[in-house]
Amino acid sequence: MKSSRVTPGMDRRHFLAATGGGLLAAAVPAASDAAGFITGKPPGTTAGGHSTSPSRTNTPDTSPKRKIPIGVFDPVYKNLSMDAMLDKVSALGLEAMEIGTGGYPEAHHCPLDELVADASKAKAWQKKFEDRGIHVATLSCHGNPIHPDPKNAARDAETFRKTVLLAERLDVKVIVGFSGCPGASPSDTRPNWIAYRWPPEYAEMQDWQWKERVVPYWKEAAKFARDHGIHKLAFEMHPNFVVYNPRTLLKLREAVGEEIGANCDLSHLFWQGCDPVEVIHFLGKQGAIYHAHMKDTAFYPDNVNKYGVLNFAFETADLPLASETFRAVGYGHGAELWKSIIKAYMDIGYQGILSIENEDPILAGEVGVERAAYVLKNVRNELLGT
Repeated sequence: MKSSRVTPGMDRRHFLAATGGGLLAAAVPAASDAAGFITGKPPGTTAGGHSTSPSRTNTPDTSPKRKIPIGVFDPVYKNLSMDAMLDKVSALGLEAMEIGTGGYPEAHHCPLDELVADASKAKAWQKKFEDRGIHVATLSCHGNPIHPDPKNAARDAETFRKTVLLAERLDVKVIVGFSGCPGASPSDTRPNWIAYRWPPEYAEMQDWQWKERVVPYWKEAAKFARDHGIHKLAFEMHPNFVVYNPRTLLKLREAVGEEIGANCDLSHLFWQGCDPVEVIHFLGKQGAIYHAHMKDTAFYPDNVNKYGVLNFAFETADLPLASETFRAVGYGHGAELWKSIIKAYMDIGYQGILSIENEDPILAGEVGVERAAYVLKNVRNELLGT
């Protein structure tokens, strides 16, 4: 397959011509990394089966569009000091950041206890970002506060509580995290993700989870957030947690309140068969999108055909048998689809940021951030006509 060639000095018109119909550069590793991968796809579709029809983005639209800030989630810079990280982000021309305060991504650049305890230190910390023109848009505490192990649950619930207090102090409006996952009975010590309600005991366990653990915790947590001026809790729709797709997100929102919304990370929805533009419009019409992770997913059709989509790979060593893996934006689906995605966010009046989260096993770390930023800036500029 002929690969597209992208160069740093390429203008938007040539960029979209080079990348709009398929994968940006390549969605698979070099032959030395995973020889024999096939990424062929039916005409008119992306690697994930989504339409690349130009009808989504070629319709003239003269309505004003918000320039949605492009930012990055800080764990990708976990080996850098805060000052070194800010220098990197500033050099990329990024405008905002999502900062981890604990949980699974940990807190590499946010001494949570210290900033909650001392208002002057919190303001000095925030000023470092502001001095470089970077907005701290969200605080993230991706944990499991309904874990069946009381110690784990208490730890993550306390991190959430302190994150709310810090967000109030810094006037940060959005907190990002997971819905969590409990056990399936009062005696369980490990989480039990139930996404299929048969045999009948699984339906009973799932109902117990929501009634006894999920809804009660989040009603209390949402009230605590609301009492401290935080009205947007953005849940990443993620496998192994009770909120893993738009339907489960809305189920929790209906049970708890409008504090519950989405961190719309499409990388987890691509492999579930969701249409990204449809999801954005569907949730956006309900005012239920509070944050957006920018991360792609590449599919390997030969393996999808043999193994199905529940066959994810996180490491390069596992790629030869993988059905899909995370990629930097543009390396799983082409620039034309990402243009449709950003346009959809503009169409719904999305008020958050486009937060790059790089978990690409091939373009690891800072390289993936740079590539994603390049794609996002180009398609945003194209939509804004700048």
